[in-house]
Amino acid sequence: MASISIKNITKIYPGDVLAVDDCSLDIPDKEFVILVGPSGCGKSTMLRMIAGLEEISKGELYIGDKLVNDVPPKNRDIAMVFQNYALYPHMSVYKNMAFALKLAKTPKAEIDRRVREAAKILDIEHLLSRKPKALSGGQRQRVALGRAMVRNPAVFLLDEPLSNLDAKLRTSMRTELIKLHNKLETTFVYVTHDQTEAMTMGDRIVVMNHAVVQQVDTPQNLYDSPCNMFVAGFIGSPQMNFVDAVLKNDGRYYLEVTGDKLYLPDEKVKDSVKEYVDKAVKLGVRPEDIYDDEAFLGSHADSTISTHVEVSELMGSEVYLYINYADTTMTARVAPTTKSRTGDSIKVALDMNNIHLFDIETELAILN
Repeated sequence: MASISIKNITKIYPGDVLAVDDCSLDIPDKEFVILVGPSGCGKSTMLRMIAGLEEISKGELYIGDKLVNDVPPKNRDIAMVFQNYALYPHMSVYKNMAFALKLAKTPKAEIDRRVREAAKILDIEHLLSRKPKALSGGQRQRVALGRAMVRNPAVFLLDEPLSNLDAKLRTSMRTELIKLHNKLETTFVYVTHDQTEAMTMGDRIVVMNHAVVQQVDTPQNLYDSPCNMFVAGFIGSPQMNFVDAVLKNDGRYYLEVTGDKLYLPDEKVKDSVKEYVDKAVKLGVRPEDIYDDEAFLGSHADSTISTHVEVSELMGSEVYLYINYADTTMTARVAPTTKSRTGDSIKVALDMNNIHLFDIETELAILN
């Protein structure tokens, strides 16, 4: 097994295109780490540099204690699973899984043992004689995983492996991958643009944007304590609402938004907040922290606002209200028993214990 240490890595493509900018990251042995971010942020390039498929422009990459900048992919003890599975169409499932071992001149008996063991774990024993074209997307994905597994690599690299699957299959395959990681006890580095995948699968998440690592933390810490507006808006579905506000103090600290006063709980106020009095800030509030029920409204009179429901969406176990406030459309996630409907003018209250504040210029977090 192996840890991965990335030290000040930069990737510059021809034409001075900066794909990864001075990124550092330590991944302990056996950890499941997710690289997440929008398209073009540099996450796949980072993965390909770990794999040895892209040259490193600057910086150092260690797998275990070994510097691997100039080590070819086949000697890095890694296995990569691609988005398009990259199976050989003319070979059976068995031969696809055995191919790398055959190239390495592994004894036939050992190849057979490893292939059948991996097929059993992935529940594809009955597919070993089929060709890839006779398989469903989920089955092809399992074969691609099996082909990587038989090599017993120190590190698994997975590049958006579930993106070609339908929603139901993606959900079940997420569970299968978590179970597989627990069973193999191997280091996993997984790239996705889907923050739901990131939140549900990773021990830690690396959030990237514009070639830079924004924040590295556990899923819950990223959700509760984002370091900036990008992370706050990217992690969470529906995403965090942002509203322009001015921080004031009339004996108590409050946020002024279009004439409304939203008071901060005393225990929420920190020294970092106090220096922003009379300054513009960005208020961040998650959809689940906006309430329209009478009981909450009654007990939170100092954080109640008047809004207009533009759209109401019934999601089954909850309702999404798209409300207009301060010339901004906000999303509230409320109980299915809500009486609020499209076109209604309603009052909602914010749970000020859970709000976030950001510097309006740097977009860095002031308060979580």
